[in-house]
Parts: sequence; structure tokens; C-alpha cells
Amino acid sequence: MLALSAAHASRFSTSTAVATRPFRELVSYVIPHAKKAEQQARTFTTTTPAMSGTQGIIAEAFSCSVNRPQTAAKHPQAFYEKKPHHLKNSRGFQNPWDSWTDGGITQIFKGVLTHRYKNGFGGPVTEPAPNVIKPTFPSTRSTDTTELRATWLGHACFYVEFPGGLRVLFDPVFSDRCSPSQFIGPKRYTKKPCDIEDIPEIDVVCISHNHYDHTDHATLMKILKKFPNCQYFVPLGNKEWFTSCGIKTCTEMDWWEDREVELTVKEGKLNATIGLLPCQHTSGRGLTDRSLTLWGSWYVKSGGKNVYFAGDTGYRAVPQESDGKDDYAAEYESLPVCPAFKEIGEHRGEFDLGLIPIGAYVPRCPMHADPKDAVNIFLDTKCKKAIGMHWGTWVLTDEPVMEPPTRLKEALAAKGLEETGVFDAIDIGESRVY
Repeated sequence: MLALSAAHASRFSTSTAVATRPFRELVSYVIPHAKKAEQQARTFTTTTPAMSGTQGIIAEAFSCSVNRPQTAAKHPQAFYEKKPHHLKNSRGFQNPWDSWTDGGITQIFKGVLTHRYKNGFGGPVTEPAPNVIKPTFPSTRSTDTTELRATWLGHACFYVEFPGGLRVLFDPVFSDRCSPSQFIGPKRYTKKPCDIEDIPEIDVVCISHNHYDHTDHATLMKILKKFPNCQYFVPLGNKEWFTSCGIKTCTEMDWWEDREVELTVKEGKLNATIGLLPCQHTSGRGLTDRSLTLWGSWYVKSGGKNVYFAGDTGYRAVPQESDGKDDYAAEYESLPVCPAFKEIGEHRGEFDLGLIPIGAYVPRCPMHADPKDAVNIFLDTKCKKAIGMHWGTWVLTDEPVMEPPTRLKEALAAKGLEETGVFDAIDIGESRVY
């Protein structure tokens, strides 16, 4: 299960092609192939591609500065100073809250097998599938627009166009499989709405963590080729991997750190504040590197608009024995809740738009939010509007693929919120303007 990391190892068992393989046979295939694929990918591109004449002209007109703010932004003082998410006696990081329980890879397999034993080994229902439409992007960049425009490109990938002209891409994965190899691993059941070549401008890429469904080597190489001046922002520990892939314009950050970014492009100057914030998850691209690099959520403020990207996250200490039950029922009301989201709302909110995960929650675990958790994250972080993500692209867990939008509406209604127009699940490729 090396291909999707210890934390995501269960995802191979959700692929119908391998669901019934003996564990030993699958591991014996995956481990050598995953190691080989990752090594080849990193060795193949260790230098920045040569720029064409046109790219060279653009590069001459381009400049960028990334600096720490002169005045530190608000943050939870004790947390910021003590950094409890840093492991003290070893490399790596942890979720420092009571809302996180970590049983490791053994607990993950146990949860998957228990759920499959009770509910069958056929895998989740994938029909009907989410609708996919081809997105339309402005052919030219306008620095005069006052609109915030967000386009969902599937799973956790969003292309966000800020007022004033800044263009940000979050967690881009355009490969067919979220895996180190395109021969094995979860495969798309909905097509890509577009490709990198169809996107007119990318100024900034923000990566939440290094799991394969959020960090894709092939996609990043396409971005590097078309947009050599693009700036990349990653959590602590990830810069080394990006640099080894030929990406030199990479800034790594810790939770609650901010950067002031100024880009000079042919249309003029673009300014933004970009900050890494906590979330409840983990990281890893193999069996031996779990939690060695940091994970996180992001906020980007530009052109008078503030956007929160929640990344991949859980919300509560959900026990696996709650699988199949309503874990918001009275018997589970004492479950600890991650305090980071209210702190984010207090210190970085309000947000004009939240991009919040609503899928990958069966079987239940503390690293993935379900729709009820997602609505609570929306409220805690003080988002005015939101779009659901982390669903509808790959079979990663066992809920029916069209269930998250239905349950999202139910969760909104339970909180007395409008079922549409506040926190929506949209078509892949669809854009919303705020």
C-alpha cells in the first residue's frame, strides 16, 4: 500500500480491480513499482525546462517578492510560541488535539475490512456520476474586475480568480490515477473538465499536503513548463521534494505563518497575503514517511477578497465503531472537536468564500470530514459562502459517490441554513462568482 501512503493505504482496496486481491499479493506488487515510479519521476526532471522565446520575453517583464509581513498577524499566542504540532524528539509533525486519534495503518485496514464485511465487498455505487462541464476562462487578465470567481476542477482542485487579477490554483491533480504509477491505484470515474494547457494564467499554486490525490508530479511538471514564473506555497518539509522536481520558486511555511506577495506581470502589479493554517490530517507518500512533512489549510487575501481553502481535514474524534450510525447523536455528543477552526475564524476570518471537503467519510475516521462536519467547519471559520470539494472524482472511500451533496443539504437544514446558495455542491468544471 506504499502507493498512497500509510494514511491513504486503504484507498487501493476501494478500487474494484483490486478489491478482492489478497493483501500479500497486492503489497508485493505495489511496493517495488511505487518505489521505482517515484524515483523515476523525481530523476526525470531535476532542472527547470528551457524557456521559449515568448516565455523569455514574459520572464523579463516579470518580478516577484515574497516577504514576511512587517507586522505579525493575529494568532493563538500560546500555540504559535510552543508549536505543539512539531514532534520534539524526532522529525515530523502531529495533530496536537484531543480530536485526533491515530491508530496507524493497522487501524485503517481494520476499519475498511470491518465496513466491507458488514456491507459487502462490491465497493461504493458510482452511478449516477457527478456532471462534468468544460469550464470557460477569460482569455485575458483584467486588473479592473471586482469579482471573485472560483471554478471547481474536481476533487480538491480549485482555480480562483481574485479581483485585481491574481490567479491561484489549489491542489492540482490532472492525472487519471492518484498514485505514483498510472498502472495501479484509484482511477477517475469522472473525466477531467480541462487540462493545464487550457488555463490561461496561473500565478500561485497552493498545496495542502503531499498525498497523491493532492500533489501530482505529472501535473506540476505541466504547470512548470507552461508557467515557469508560477510561485508555489507548501507546508513545512515539502520544499525539498519540489526543488528536486525542478521547481525553484517554492516557499514553505508553518501553521499561522503569512507571506506578503507582490507579483509584477505584464498587466501590472498583483498583491496578496497568503497564509498556512492548521487542519486535522496527516501526510506521506510511502510506508516510511508518514507525517514527516506538514499538512495544512490556506487562506489567500487579494483584491479585497478573502478565501479559505480547508485542504483535506477531519473535524472530530470519530470512533470507527460509529460506522453506520449517526455520530452526531446523543451518545457521541461528547466527542472532542478540533479547536483550530474556531481559531482560524477568530484570527483570519471572515472569509468571502470557503472551499471545504464534504466527501471520503465512510468508514468514519478523524482525518476526513463528513457533510455535518463540513457545515461546522464553515460556521467555525466564519465563511460567508462555501463550495464543497473532495468528492466526485476518485473512489477513495465507500459512500455512494452522489451521497455527499444530499447529506450536505440535510446538514445545512439541520443548522437552520438555506439548502442552496450558502454552501453548495456544484458540477465539476462549474464556476461561481462572488
